[in-house]
Amino acid sequence: MVTAPRPQGGSSPRAATQPAPPPSIAHRVVNDEPIPREEYLTREQEREERYEYVDGWMISMGAASWPHSTITSNIDRTLGNQLLDTDCRTASRDLKVALPSANKNAFPDLVVVCGGPAFDPDQSTLLLNPQIVLEVLSPSTMDYDRGEKFARYRQMDTLQEYLLVAQNAPHAEHYVRQDDGSWRLTDTDGLDATITLPSVEAELSLSEVYLDVFEEDESSEAE
Repeated sequence: MVTAPRPQGGSSPRAATQPAPPPSIAHRVVNDEPIPREEYLTREQEREERYEYVDGWMISMGAASWPHSTITSNIDRTLGNQLLDTDCRTASRDLKVALPSANKNAFPDLVVVCGGPAFDPDQSTLLLNPQIVLEVLSPSTMDYDRGEKFARYRQMDTLQEYLLVAQNAPHAEHYVRQDDGSWRLTDTDGLDATITLPSVEAELSLSEVYLDVFEEDESSEAE
């Protein structure tokens, strides 16, 4: 039998076992010590800024850049129009998604829900059943979105597709759940490319995804 080492110095057993925030987003943590979920909910309601919650840590989401917001808006409009005659709908970045733990939630940039939304019985704004999650990659969040955040999303039974869209170049990383539970990754590049979303039988043209995003750069090059 292996015996766990005793805490050294003045540290309590509780403090020694507190989870650390994910290294890729540690710079966005706003609280000095982990707090219970109830306190997080109270603090979040008192502040205008949005915060994700991971193992007791409040993660500041910050304000989105113009390219980030434009890409999200373009996808919401393009994909939403294609889903009008189906039972699937898009929802934007102000909707919280419950990750598979009472101590975690996220604010995706966009989700697709089919068959109607299901919410946490104790929190009416906490979505339980996204079918597609989309994140626009920012320099400060891309490592987390690709790594630990995706690992948490993968545990959701309802999730079928995870789409990461770059904001500084026409590039997308598209993960699709397979029948055996594995995930297939497809990289897509170029404004003439198209992404197929099989779980909702829809398509996203990168020229529409990036509409008006690179317009200023292209105008400068033409001069």
